[in-house]
Amino acid sequence: MPELPEVETVRRGLAPVMEGRVIEEVEARRPDLRFPFPERFAERLRGRTVVSLGRRAKYLVADLDDGETLVMHLGMSGSFRIDLGADEAAPGAFHHPRSKSATHDHVAFRLSGGASITYNDPRRFGFMALIPRAGLEAHPLFRHVGVEPLGNQLDAGLLARLFAGKQTSLKAALLDQRLIAGLGNIYVCEALHRSKLSPIRAAGTIAKKDGGPTERAKLLAPAIRATLEEAIAAGGSTLRDFSHADGALGYFQHSFRVYDREDEPCPTPGCRGVVKRIVQTGRSTFFCPECQK
Repeated sequence: MPELPEVETVRRGLAPVMEGRVIEEVEARRPDLRFPFPERFAERLRGRTVVSLGRRAKYLVADLDDGETLVMHLGMSGSFRIDLGADEAAPGAFHHPRSKSATHDHVAFRLSGGASITYNDPRRFGFMALIPRAGLEAHPLFRHVGVEPLGNQLDAGLLARLFAGKQTSLKAALLDQRLIAGLGNIYVCEALHRSKLSPIRAAGTIAKKDGGPTERAKLLAPAIRATLEEAIAAGGSTLRDFSHADGALGYFQHSFRVYDREDEPCPTPGCRGVVKRIVQTGRSTFFCPECQK
């Protein structure tokens, strides 16, 4: 499943091509992806201008000029391919070609200015929805989504308030989308290592008895932000099927500290520990038991 940095990378690749453009034609080549397409999907999009392209958690959110919002989720294997007009510039360097097999091209958008965007999804776990902007936060997709980890709200005090009294593991609490939106398995492992916190410690231990933040919380909040920002700057990871909007692959996996590095030396200077892998709630956790406490 693409994580927040991957989705943000796709957003940044698509935004220069989509924002301010009119959707001149839409072709849905099957009746559904993970879910059926909205009623009159192509008709409702045709002629609409994309005012802005944002992201909420792991969803791409395109605001349209009629007050509706096109919500797009990549699922496990979804990606976008941009075919540019002659006067366009590619939104990023093209490093590795990806499959352009029409077999898995399920939705095509033709935009004013000559560009077209094709959604490709071999496993069809992605989906698209049309939701009025005024009701977006109350919609079932977003109603229980937590705070954005890159937003101004996320700081040590907020983490302490969110996790106070929780006996669940710190890793499980960080993965709870009702608390913090968009954090996934890879970058939680990385942020916990950066902050030297054990994934198995109780989440409530980063809050004081009065609900204030401990020194641990003060380490964790900036570690989350730094990990995500580095991954976005590097273009996300290339694990599984993720690729940039223009087909270029990300490189952040080369900078992983602990994820997928079982039995390798801990990269923390001066630490003699070895990266260990355990399973928590069905997911692999990678950490250093020597320096993460």
